[in-house]
Amino acid sequence: MRRRSSASIAANPVLIGAATVLVIVVAVFLAYNANSGLPFVPTYSLKIAVPNAANLVVGNDVRLGGARVGTVDSIEPVNGRGGRVTARVGLKLETAVKPLPADSTFLIRSRSALGLKYVEITKGSSTRSFADGAQVPIRQATPKPVEFDEFLSTFDDKTRAASRSGIKELGDAFTGRGASLNQAIGDLNPLLTSLIPVARNLADPRTRLGQLFGSLDQAASQVAPVATQQGELFANLDTTFKALAGVARPYIQDAITNGPPAEDAVIQNLPKQRPFLQNSTRFFAELRPGVRALSTAAPDLADAFTTGTRTLRRSVALNQRLKPTFTSLANFAQDPMVSLGVGDLTQTANILNPTVSFIKPTQTVCNYVTLFFRNASSLLSIGDQNGTGQRFVIIATPQGPNNEGGPSSAPANGPTADNFLHSNPYPNTAAPGQTHECEAANEKYIPGKQVIGNVPGNQGTNVDQTKLGKTDAP
Repeated sequence: MRRRSSASIAANPVLIGAATVLVIVVAVFLAYNANSGLPFVPTYSLKIAVPNAANLVVGNDVRLGGARVGTVDSIEPVNGRGGRVTARVGLKLETAVKPLPADSTFLIRSRSALGLKYVEITKGSSTRSFADGAQVPIRQATPKPVEFDEFLSTFDDKTRAASRSGIKELGDAFTGRGASLNQAIGDLNPLLTSLIPVARNLADPRTRLGQLFGSLDQAASQVAPVATQQGELFANLDTTFKALAGVARPYIQDAITNGPPAEDAVIQNLPKQRPFLQNSTRFFAELRPGVRALSTAAPDLADAFTTGTRTLRRSVALNQRLKPTFTSLANFAQDPMVSLGVGDLTQTANILNPTVSFIKPTQTVCNYVTLFFRNASSLLSIGDQNGTGQRFVIIATPQGPNNEGGPSSAPANGPTADNFLHSNPYPNTAAPGQTHECEAANEKYIPGKQVIGNVPGNQGTNVDQTKLGKTDAP
């Protein structure tokens, strides 16, 4: 019975045709959906936001480390703030990559020059991860992709002309220099040997060479707005180098040839000149006040030079007449008694110096000497046709005990308002240790109070100006 049923199925063309059609339909279905993944196979889905999904189509590959790990499942536009339009791309990934760290980045890259794209995933190292169906923010669509047409657009007419000019100039530069190039290549061995530790240092993670290129990218983005000015700079440099080319030989060539000997001479001589330059700096710093004073004294100095020119012509004869005088002075200076006398004078001056310093303000500030002689001369200077007479005024003394009209047992101290003694036998004259004031004739009269000695406060330096002396009363 079994053999008979099996033979009947194999001999039935309808069943064989139906099975064949079913297999073909399943194969076509699987082939049609191959780019979207096999049915009934679990997947890991993500939604990533990208700035632009141009030329990316549903079914494009998603790759991780160069291996295909999924496909693009959907693409839809997203309206953002300010009218900006971005794209949201749905990814259907294999569960082998699940879960992706939360700091992973996504980049749409070109797979061929014909515009075929794919999504590249750079796996991060975060301990957090994206859940199935998670939304990936646009900030992780980095770095910014460079399209193939953008790369080709850099070679515009000006760039191509500049490239041709550069290649031509390089060709002219290497022309006839084969021997020099061979020598340079032969000298590369020590360079490459020394380059090994440099390369090892750059490869060290502590050097952070990777951050350099990021920083260079930021620097390039900063200077991009001034690209026009930079282009003008190179154009101006071309003009400058053309001008330099006209004097390159023999002038610049001689300067370069003689440069090393000149630098050797500078290295040897500059340390020797350093003390001279330091002394000159201090010398001119000390001269600065004198030079500043010369700006006001220049007219007087000019007159002095004019007068001095005439005087110098007559100084020759004067020097001849002064010769006996200087001979006598030399003999005088060699006399041993003279040195003793000079020593005594020096000692006398040193002894008198404190006294003179104390007395000097009496005249220079308070004008005592000239005022004394003025008052002494005016004492008998008033007269008439009969002659001169002494000026005097009768001053009545106040009444009361111990008044100034007779002997007293103590300084007058009241009780009447006028019977108070006011006496300052040693007023301040701005001498060292004293208040800077001319107290005589400037002190205030304090009624109803006995005042003996200096009056409280600073009375100032106002004095009478005389013809015999002049003070600098501030």
